Amino acid sequence: MSTTERDYYDVLGVKRGASEIQVKKAFRALARELHPDVSTSPDAEQRFREIAEAYEVLTDPERRALYDRLGHAGLRRGGLEPTFSHFGDLSDVFAAFFGEDVFSGAASRTRRSARGPDLQAIVEIDLEEAFTGLTAAVPIEVAVGCERCAASGSEPGTGARECSTCGGAGVVRRVSQNVFGQFVHQQTCPECRGLGRVLETPCADCDGEGRRVVQRTLDVDVPAGIHDGQRIRIRGEGHAGFQSGESGNAFVVVRVRPDPRFVRDGDDLHTAIRLTMTDAALGMTARVDALGGELELEVASGTQPGAVRALRGHGMPTLRSSRRGDLYVRLDVAMPTNMTEEQRLLLEDFGRQAGPETYEPEDDEDEGFFRRLKSALR
Repeated sequence: MSTTERDYYDVLGVKRGASEIQVKKAFRALARELHPDVSTSPDAEQRFREIAEAYEVLTDPERRALYDRLGHAGLRRGGLEPTFSHFGDLSDVFAAFFGEDVFSGAASRTRRSARGPDLQAIVEIDLEEAFTGLTAAVPIEVAVGCERCAASGSEPGTGARECSTCGGAGVVRRVSQNVFGQFVHQQTCPECRGLGRVLETPCADCDGEGRRVVQRTLDVDVPAGIHDGQRIRIRGEGHAGFQSGESGNAFVVVRVRPDPRFVRDGDDLHTAIRLTMTDAALGMTARVDALGGELELEVASGTQPGAVRALRGHGMPTLRSSRRGDLYVRLDVAMPTNMTEEQRLLLEDFGRQAGPETYEPEDDEDEGFFRRLKSALR
């Protein structure tokens, strides 16, 4: 019977209200009995996977709570099914759960080099570059595998010997006694740093690290529409792992410089143009700066100061989409400040001839004024 048809508590032989300590104790006992390196039973591997799967769920508070309420179906619907299947070797489960393989000895244990650290870099781009997208050259300092020793850490022609401090185990143990009994303290071996071996002659270029720090330029594809502060991940471009370990990832933070012409709001852009009093009164065709080229905007006669017009689809591109935001244009009306005497007389004459009906707004314009007033007050 597969685990999906069996109760996880029954698999481990514990009660439903068992504590995490009780779950771990039950798992340890069963694991020592069923591990394929120990058991001769033909179904040992399958049963070992079952108890490991049950352990994984019952020691995770979120998954255990969901399983208690809804069972296996709840785990599937919640996307929280056990991930034990990703272990390539059954002996790895002990490294994941307990920090060591309790069955294999120093001679048979295989150690995997640690994955290298991730690195982070920053690139600054203009808003226009965020609009179009680009390939940016980002300088980085990164640890790479040493060429002289082929990342082994050993001087060419030399090798490594078993660590005399830990006997190749990679850990040292110390037993202490008190009133409660014996306690075993375990820590990484300070001589070999957990590798179980010591280099005979460290590489002259990297001092036995197997890595050297170099200056590089990373070509980063920055997509159109990226926002300020977003990160781009480049897999495998981080620091190399210790002695041939897998490289980490590089994370590039994109900073978008402000553009004095625009204010960005998500994928929308806001800008403003300045009209004269006569342009606003009589109407005209205005030219508007936009990312990607200048645009024409028809300004209707009688346009009021602060009116906003939307140019659909002329904002920023949306990431991973073909749509675009909008460009909102605020119309600022400039009043005359330095008039000649003749201009003043003409304006006074206009003022005498214009009655209240000259300034009577259209209904929608009146509503627009009060809407803008309320927005400004907010």
